Amino acid sequence: MNIINLIKLAYRALIRNKTRAFLTALGIIIGISSVIAMVSLGQSSQRSINDQISSMGTNLITVMRSNQRSGGVNVGSANVQTLTEKDVDAITARAKYVSAASPFVQASGQLVNGANNAPGSIQGGNTQYLGIRKYEIAEGANFTDQDIRSAAKVCLVGKTVITNLFPNGEDPVGKIIRFNKIPIKIIGVLKSKGQNQMGMDQDDVVIMPYSTIQKRILAITYIHQIVVSATSETTANLATDEIESILRNTHKLKAGQEDDFQVRTQQEMLEMMNSVTGFLTALLAAIASISLIVGGIGIMNIMYVTVTERTKEIGLRMSIGARNRDIMWQFLCESIILSLIGGIFGILLGLLISYIASALLNWPFSISVPAVALSFVVCAATGIFFGWYPAKKAASLDPINALRYE
Repeated sequence: MNIINLIKLAYRALIRNKTRAFLTALGIIIGISSVIAMVSLGQSSQRSINDQISSMGTNLITVMRSNQRSGGVNVGSANVQTLTEKDVDAITARAKYVSAASPFVQASGQLVNGANNAPGSIQGGNTQYLGIRKYEIAEGANFTDQDIRSAAKVCLVGKTVITNLFPNGEDPVGKIIRFNKIPIKIIGVLKSKGQNQMGMDQDDVVIMPYSTIQKRILAITYIHQIVVSATSETTANLATDEIESILRNTHKLKAGQEDDFQVRTQQEMLEMMNSVTGFLTALLAAIASISLIVGGIGIMNIMYVTVTERTKEIGLRMSIGARNRDIMWQFLCESIILSLIGGIFGILLGLLISYIASALLNWPFSISVPAVALSFVVCAATGIFFGWYPAKKAASLDPINALRYE
């Protein structure tokens, strides 16, 4: 029997029981759509994270204070004072793979403008800080080296801060706001950046000279971090090695002595986030594939019922010359077609779900071509695997007994 006749016979058999065929295929539809949706959403979230990290600059390097240990217990880095402005100067002067470096200090408190107030975070850096962190000025101007030397009480503000403190839409440039009890003059407004990969609002920020935060707000002489921009993405690792060597030298650390600082690159964060999202995607896809197995069992069950119902038909066909393999291929073809139909609708439903979810979550829509291709293979394999035994049972029926079956 040729393949065209097999498909025609299978189609006619399935069309006679449309509702049963649909309900049987529903298990495959749910299984495939779940797997496709999970894989596509996993890739969409991964792309969203990559885009967010890239927007911060993939050549960004952060030097942090090393965690302090007491009695073998990690007590954090809050009181560690190992980083200073001299470290920034040394990196700027001696690192050939570094294009810019800035001290970084921060403080949290209450921002006030008249009757309007909101909790806020103030970040401090030098004149290169905006370029390193990919901030741009929409209105006004950046602070100057003179502002840093004099610890001037000037700042740049993000869009969220403006919304909270200037709800009537007035121009904030030139206005005086207060951070706790300290008056600060707004000299510029930053372009909006939206949320980062951790869901934090990057526009809810105030940036000012680091020296102002050191001397007038925190009363400290050290810095919290050093932010560095490598000359390019490809030289980030070379810049990291340079920074480690320079800081070990400026901190007078001997061979074998542990670093009192940590150097982290955006690439490391990118790899870590990709690893986490990849693992979660695989886990969710594995859980979703359980429904695919359940759908396959449903196909096996319904094919058993079909063989029982059509026993006389099988006996009749065998009595007029149909071979055992013809009978087996007929039922196996029905199983495969049922599975493939479920797979096609499952793929379309899965892509629709992932498209809607991506739009709602503001993620880039991503189609996993390997996952779609694999779904077709899995559907065919499911039809063969779960349809083979019922088809074999049908082929092994004795034609005389089959004709007598009521």
